[in-house]
Amino acid sequence: MDAPSSTMAAHDIAQACAQAMWAEDQASQGLGMVVERVAPGEAVLSMPIRPDMTNGHGICHGGFIFTLADSAFAFACNTYNQRTVAQHCAVTFLQPGRRGDTLNAHAVERNRSGRSGIYDVTVRNGQGEVVAEFRGHSRTIPGTLLGSSTDETEPTRT
Repeated sequence: MDAPSSTMAAHDIAQACAQAMWAEDQASQGLGMVVERVAPGEAVLSMPIRPDMTNGHGICHGGFIFTLADSAFAFACNTYNQRTVAQHCAVTFLQPGRRGDTLNAHAVERNRSGRSGIYDVTVRNGQGEVVAEFRGHSRTIPGTLLGSSTDETEPTRT
């Protein structure tokens, strides 16, 4: 894919970045996640809770809930065509996810300055009840999502 033009709309850049990431994201795809919506600094992903995702209590293993939130965080913080990774994450589980339900994770940018960002992710069950709250701290790294795969230039500092 060619590098984005300077006239490319922010929403279009966010969409193109999500498509580029999704093409390489075997983990999220393997867990049955779906990218529902992406906008600059925001993403919504969903994931069905399969029987093989339940723990010894018969509820969704917290690691899968964390992974869904982390993936939504990743898609939200990578909407600016700067490669961005997690620097720190924390999750609070508020109620269990149930087998057969579909979880939705909505990630929202709270602050982005320089190479760092803070994103909040709310994970809800199919009834709209909050299952978990996640906060992720991001850090940009060299390279872009769109354009040459060998692009290793230092990210733009804002």
